[in-house]
Amino acid sequence: MPFIPHTPEDVSSMLGAIGAASIEDLFDEIPPALKTGKLKDVPDGLPEMAVTRLMQERALADGFWSNFIGAGVYEHHIPAAIWQITTRGEFYSAYTPYQAEASQGTLQLIYEYQTMMTRLTGLDVSNASLYDGASALAEAVLMAVRAHKSSRRVLVPKTVHPIYRKVVLTTVKNQGIELVELDYDSATGQTILPADPGTFAGLVIPQPNFFGVLEDVHAMTDWAHAQGALAIALVNPTTLAVLEAPGKWGGKGADIAVGEGQPLGAPMSSGGPYFGFMCCRQEFVRQMPGRIVGRTVDLDGKPGFSLTLQAREQHIRRSKATSNICTNQGLVVTAATQYMALLGPQGLAKVASNSHANTVALADKLAAIPGVAKAFSSPYFHEVVLTLNDNILKGTSAKDVLRALQAQNILGGLDVSAWYPELGQAILVCVTETKTAADLDLYAQDKEFYELADAHIALCNTHMGKVKPAKVSAAMLFAASRFNAFVIYASSENKAQFLLEKESAIAYFMQEYEKYLRENVDEHLSRYEDPAG
Repeated sequence: MPFIPHTPEDVSSMLGAIGAASIEDLFDEIPPALKTGKLKDVPDGLPEMAVTRLMQERALADGFWSNFIGAGVYEHHIPAAIWQITTRGEFYSAYTPYQAEASQGTLQLIYEYQTMMTRLTGLDVSNASLYDGASALAEAVLMAVRAHKSSRRVLVPKTVHPIYRKVVLTTVKNQGIELVELDYDSATGQTILPADPGTFAGLVIPQPNFFGVLEDVHAMTDWAHAQGALAIALVNPTTLAVLEAPGKWGGKGADIAVGEGQPLGAPMSSGGPYFGFMCCRQEFVRQMPGRIVGRTVDLDGKPGFSLTLQAREQHIRRSKATSNICTNQGLVVTAATQYMALLGPQGLAKVASNSHANTVALADKLAAIPGVAKAFSSPYFHEVVLTLNDNILKGTSAKDVLRALQAQNILGGLDVSAWYPELGQAILVCVTETKTAADLDLYAQDKEFYELADAHIALCNTHMGKVKPAKVSAAMLFAASRFNAFVIYASSENKAQFLLEKESAIAYFMQEYEKYLRENVDEHLSRYEDPAG
């Protein structure tokens, strides 16, 4: 809530002017049973300095993680200038630019964004953005059905992100549209095209697919067109700096290109906000949902920008509307435009190539570990599926591996075993340009950590026959606290810093101990044959 500088005298004067005894009288039409009264569990307010201190402690408790999870949301470096510019008042508080005469700056930025996206995708037209990648794919499916006219079937590979497939199904299932799932080759991870697909309106072509594998997009695009269907490209925009643009796939190019725009300057931010992008060939522009910004001239011949082709029921007849999308993700698109402009073609290509090189390097390191293998033989971009050989690793699950890495503050990837049980125990690992050679080594070499832990445990075991276990445990706890207290002291440059960081450091070590204790207790609990103990 904003700070409103009204003194008690101001409030009394305003209440007197309207004939009310108190502010509560303004809400007397609300039945008392619906009022919450005082919020007993909400603490009293704190001074700014105390709040800052509290937030620092909470941030430290979050820990510092080395992230190797991708699966649709990617950790890329975002230059500080991007959000410094994006959060300027002119952009940050701008409303939907209905009035062109008052919104030329916002309109020009969106126009520049559209231009950049058409150059990335190699297609003719871009809209002003959509909500996110999943809803953009759903809109592309609807668009393909509208454009095709005679079929309401769309082919969706199993290699499309499982959450995207769920979103598309939720969007179209009550509209008489059938989604036909295409399987993948277990050796290559690439989509298998059916010999007799029947009539269908569109084929979704993920590049790269959910496994990180590069599909044979030229063959898939030509195959879709040979069947009289539209080719829908589902792409990661970072890849377009180094891979063939969808507009150049096959003989004619893809018809529609969609995807998640988060890699272009948007932080992961616990899941959003992000933005979806959509581009298409000129012949399908009137089937495109959302908004498009166009460039024109005014009565004096001066260039300007305005909204055009707003195919929403707010502007045209409901029966003719292509979508009920009421906005675009303007602020995040602003960041993406700044990101693309600042990095330029060479910078984007460097991000993509470094991400790919890091992924190859880590995949090779991990595949050298006995029992770990790459799931597929095909080329990949910056994600790779690794499988665990049960015959060698003796019951070690993907969750076990990820839990062990998490104990070292490494988010090792995404367990995809539940989504793709046919792969067995499998982990989807992602590496971007943010990772160093030391990060890759730390991920692949965790042996030293467990050797140290085992050495301490072995020392305790030598005393178990001589001293009661409770005393051994207490001594171990005391020794750990003594050593960690020294770590806190040694990391402080002076007494002032020591006092400033003391409580947050203690909170961190207590949280880490609780985490390890719970994990090990749960492990012992799982050994009971009877779940009830």
